[in-house]
Amino acid sequence: MPGGVLMITGGGRGIGAATARLAARRGYAVCVNYLRDRAAAEAVVQDIRAGGGQAVAVRGDVAVENDVVNLFRECDRALGPLTALANNAGIVERQSRVEAMDAARLQRMFATNVVGAFLCAREAIRRMSTKHGGKGGAIVNISSGAARLGSPGEYVDYAASKGAIDTMTLGLARELAAEGIRVNCVRPGFVHTDIHASGGEPNRIERLRDSIPMKRGGDPEEVARAVLWLLSDEASYSTGAILDVTGGR
Repeated sequence: MPGGVLMITGGGRGIGAATARLAARRGYAVCVNYLRDRAAAEAVVQDIRAGGGQAVAVRGDVAVENDVVNLFRECDRALGPLTALANNAGIVERQSRVEAMDAARLQRMFATNVVGAFLCAREAIRRMSTKHGGKGGAIVNISSGAARLGSPGEYVDYAASKGAIDTMTLGLARELAAEGIRVNCVRPGFVHTDIHASGGEPNRIERLRDSIPMKRGGDPEEVARAVLWLLSDEASYSTGAILDVTGGR
């Protein structure tokens, strides 16, 4: 494929699905990873195929090492050599103050949002790094504006997990810069996806609209366009960058 092969974790809905569809339109063959909602992931794949693109849906929990290894093997088998990774899979729990959080919640949060991102990056590096015989590539991590704001009273644990993604981006970019791999990060703000309902407040963006300088929430494709730019050769001298897509907040 002209655009190469893109693995996108959590690709069945929201920002992940928008990125998968846009990537396919830009010429990528796309591996759409999902955890539970096979129908949603297959719908993304069918949309891509209907447009003449190449895509496959592969189940896998990014928090489980064996699942990650299998996910990348299936991508290799179905689509060929990996050239790009969008580390998008992430979870949020119900809104809560820190004193009400237990260890199980924190372990779930960091296992998916941080450990999962590291494991997927590891597998991508092993395939793309010139040190390992690869031809180079690009990684884009999906963080959150919460990493800057802290999400007090709601999601301090989620914000902290995304702060870790920001730091991972900076370190990994420098670690891999001489091995043909660029590593960058997109920090979405309040975007219209199902994640707000997962946290217990489907209309959260409406409540917080006035705190956004642009006075609206973002569309998933607006984030996807930033991801695709950072993956593309147009961003060939950008590594270690963190791009806010937050409407000014």
